[in-house]
Amino acid sequence: VQLQASGGGLVQAGDSLRLSCAASGRTFVNYVIAWFRQAPGKEREFLAARRWSGSSTVYGDSVKGRFTMSRDSAKNLVYLQMNGLKPEDTAVYYCGTGRGPTSTWSQPRAYNDWGQGTQVTVSS
Repeated sequence: VQLQASGGGLVQAGDSLRLSCAASGRTFVNYVIAWFRQAPGKEREFLAARRWSGSSTVYGDSVKGRFTMSRDSAKNLVYLQMNGLKPEDTAVYYCGTGRGPTSTWSQPRAYNDWGQGTQVTVSS
């Protein structure tokens, strides 16, 4: 399994970015895919998750209304559209896959495979 996150960069507060996660190495139909982030000295924070074959997405409280997760199944890509970025959004952003129930989606331990992460830095 390979997950590769990309699209990070240095932006100013209020800007937008779209992250991509390229997934390969297995059929993901029965899997959950999620976005997390981790800032220096902090725990990995849940952002969004959905079933690969589903239509509904669960979001973390800190990003509801600003971030949107979507999927291009034909390309095996998952996106995280981030709008209204704030300096506190600065972190390394990761995508991960797992097979847990909805109740576990916000927990990093529910995911077995992770990409290498992409850095997002938001200046004030």
